[in-house]
Amino acid sequence: MREVAAPVVPARRPPGPDPRTKILLVVLASTTVMGPGGLRFVPAALLLGIGVAVWEKAWRRAIVLPFAAGLMWVLGWLLPLWWVSAFTAIMSLACTYLIRFIVAIGIGMHVIATTSPTELSAALRGSKVPRPIAVTLAVMLRFFPVVATEAAAVLDAMRLRGLTGAGGFARHPILSMERFVVPMIATSLRASEDLSASAILRGLGSRRTPTAMYPPRFGPPDLAVGLVVAALVTATLLFLAPLT
Repeated sequence: MREVAAPVVPARRPPGPDPRTKILLVVLASTTVMGPGGLRFVPAALLLGIGVAVWEKAWRRAIVLPFAAGLMWVLGWLLPLWWVSAFTAIMSLACTYLIRFIVAIGIGMHVIATTSPTELSAALRGSKVPRPIAVTLAVMLRFFPVVATEAAAVLDAMRLRGLTGAGGFARHPILSMERFVVPMIATSLRASEDLSASAILRGLGSRRTPTAMYPPRFGPPDLAVGLVVAALVTATLLFLAPLT
């Protein structure tokens, strides 16, 4: 019998904003909240982080992000009003910076969770970013999830051997940290070597320009992100600027 070739289905771009839009969003949000007067933009960045978490259905992050920011607000603003001391003053100063890091990390986790190294490399090539920077960012993007997975595996192994727990950490804090850090260093080195070899096999260090399966291009999701960011910035300047 004569075999009939299956029709070739053209590659379709994954739904969501372009990787360049997500990177620009992280850079702008981090620069704004960490700059002078950045505290007024923390609520807008927090709403943006919750919104992108709901968009990608990362429900745990959508719950943990406002909880962590609320905890920083209680410790940094409400607790000093109830208990005036040097300790609460130091706590308040630390929380004013920690809450900025929390909202910036919440947006950055969206980029890590929704962007593959291949998509990031294609987007950076489209933006004419130098190749050493593009390769470094692509390897870093894959490195953090691998390290998180290895950390969970190390904790599981410690739990099976009865080496974890609040009691054990209170009795031997240095020994508990050593039992976690030493395997993590070994696993991180092994993961970095594996990722470097994978990057070489994928041709990220070659002089030829790879063909992207999903060519980066801007679309309606990018326009939607731009409109949401503009609305949040406008609302912040109109309603929170007079209060600061």
